[in-house]
Amino acid sequence: MRIKTKSGRWIELNTDEEEAAINAGIAADPDTYELTDEEFKQLRPVGRPKADVTKERITIRLSADVVEYFRSTGKGWQTRMDEALREYVSARHS
Repeated sequence: MRIKTKSGRWIELNTDEEEAAINAGIAADPDTYELTDEEFKQLRPVGRPKADVTKERITIRLSADVVEYFRSTGKGWQTRMDEALREYVSARHS
């Protein structure tokens, strides 16, 4: 059976026989088992935690030298640019 994703990609699903073979392989593996409901509840989400305050995604045109400077400061350069703009706003918002 094939299904179409929201992005338009087609995915071929396993047949019932393929699913049975996969599940039999899982059941035969001593290092693999189904989690209990209690074990499943103890799992932590993978990845970055959701921020309480989210930022707005925009498109902005900046001078090449400004972008080059912030990028040269390494990972987190967009956050540092945001902080610099916040300082600018707070200095003039009084």
